Amino acid sequence: MKSYKELVAEANAVIITMSVADVAAQVGSEDAVFVDLRGDAEVTNSGTIPGAIHVQRGMLEFVIDPTSPYHNNIFGTDKAFIFYCASGGRSALAAQRAQEMGLERVAHMGGGLKAWQEAGYAVATYPQS
Repeated sequence: MKSYKELVAEANAVIITMSVADVAAQVGSEDAVFVDLRGDAEVTNSGTIPGAIHVQRGMLEFVIDPTSPYHNNIFGTDKAFIFYCASGGRSALAAQRAQEMGLERVAHMGGGLKAWQEAGYAVATYPQS
């Protein structure tokens, strides 16, 4: 059996990992979509990157797939998708899966929201208005 650490390492070998500073430079860009993969309680308790959309990790494949009743039309655009979670594991796996499903411009933020906050970047309350 593979461990989650092995799966995350395999994902990191085939995806783009962006630094917190590189992600911060994309805040406000019309071309980038930030996807917060954490659970509802995590997002409610610690906020989110300003402008991010929230898709729980367990729903990702469903919101990406245009044949799914849960499809989110944002995933049918040619925008760059930057995934993040609490520390970088779920987002690495999600970025790998999104690539496998055909999204072309995909990355994840190394270190997750924890690294974002440690670097002093702002978070927005959730839900954002």
